[in-house]
Amino acid sequence: MNKQQEELRKKSPVQIKNKKASFEYFFVDELTAGIVLTGTEIKSIRAGKASLVDTYCYIDRGEMWVKGMNISPYFYGSYANHEAKRERKLLLTKREINKLDEATKQPGYTIVPTLVFIDEHGRAKVDIALCRGKKQYDKRQTMKEKEDRREMDRAIKRY
Repeated sequence: MNKQQEELRKKSPVQIKNKKASFEYFFVDELTAGIVLTGTEIKSIRAGKASLVDTYCYIDRGEMWVKGMNISPYFYGSYANHEAKRERKLLLTKREINKLDEATKQPGYTIVPTLVFIDEHGRAKVDIALCRGKKQYDKRQTMKEKEDRREMDRAIKRY
């Protein structure tokens, strides 16, 4: 990602993160994808009513899908309200999909959504990452590094 894209993400009014993903996986490659939504789904995302817990992506017949993403029904929606946990299509180029498909055929690799945000044009976007699973000792190391950083920040604030 370039610096301009980073700035746009920081300015986004909605940022729904998958905090558990960085603990469970090493990120190998990251991409930004569009997502196909219905009218009430985009309204719920703009209200911040979505979750990426236990979410993953898969490729079926040359198309990328996200499974397990929870977008709460829109409060003011009527009979046309959406289903909360349906599978949603992601918009990527054929080249990107083929690259990810080849990578996920290797053992230990998967595709996980890391962030949902609204871009400058008002469209919902999803950051996805090609990930390799962490072993138990890697997770312990990550926790130790996080605790050390916290301890250093406390020490700096005291003085």
